Amino acid sequence: MRNLEWRRSWGNIVQSKPFLILFGIIILLFSWNIFGFWNKMQETAKNERMVEDKVFALRQQKEDISSEINSLNSDQGKEKFFRENLGLAKEGENVTIIVEDENSPENPEDTSTPWFISFFKNLFK
Repeated sequence: MRNLEWRRSWGNIVQSKPFLILFGIIILLFSWNIFGFWNKMQETAKNERMVEDKVFALRQQKEDISSEINSLNSDQGKEKFFRENLGLAKEGENVTIIVEDENSPENPEDTSTPWFISFFKNLFK
């Protein structure tokens, strides 16, 4: 009999409004924490992919640099470097340097004006 009374009182407590409100708040907090944890997991996965991409790029750069070092160790690689970067030439060879005019416009034709206006301007020059 005593056990039955205890169950009834426990049932009354569980079914009371304050208990249900408190239980709902606890469930909301738990859900909010799970949502935050999920977002952190996604952020971590994104950061991991970015780091893997950087590692791949650095390994590729390391391979490129090591191949360039190997080519510079040979006589042909040194000659190519001196010719391209320093403008040097062997005896008897001529070096031609092409310099662009700084005052010349990049686009000789003015494309901002319609063709018929430029036609009449050029007609009366």
